[in-house]
Amino acid sequence: MKRGNRSFQIALSGISCAVAVIFLSLGIISGIFVATGYMFGILALMVPLAKNFYLGDFLAYIGTCILALIFGAAAGFWDLIPFIMFFGLHPLINALQKKFNINKWLALAVKAVWFDCTLIASYFIVFGGILGGSFLPDEVYRVINDYIYLFIFTLGTVFFVLYDYLILKCQIAVNIIVRKIKK
Repeated sequence: MKRGNRSFQIALSGISCAVAVIFLSLGIISGIFVATGYMFGILALMVPLAKNFYLGDFLAYIGTCILALIFGAAAGFWDLIPFIMFFGLHPLINALQKKFNINKWLALAVKAVWFDCTLIASYFIVFGGILGGSFLPDEVYRVINDYIYLFIFTLGTVFFVLYDYLILKCQIAVNIIVRKIKK
């Protein structure tokens, strides 16, 4: 890699990291825009992948996780767990799947299990293994808690398939936008 390309990779990855940190931190600090922060953080981390900067993307992901903790997420660390375990790495895994021409059905199955495991870990870490609240009747929460694995491995997997498809389409859109950047 030429020196100019390396500088461009570092700059693009650094900007990606900074934007991801801003949105992720704002989402977590707000409390109600966590999913929005995740989504914009994921989109920001797709930028280096548009130029096939895999290492730059991975380092931007690491930097994003560390800096998001420093800039506000430390108080709500549990809100960052799903991003650290899955959402921040998912675009990179998709890009590597494409680069190495891995069978899409095999990759989808492996990623779905990875997503489901993230949901299970989040259930225990974020919710302490018990979902509850005042939004739904107690009986509904009891059923959810009793059959949590069934819900995760069915509804979670269905959600993931749709999510994975949309993220792949988002990467295409990001690629088109970033392609206009010369270097």
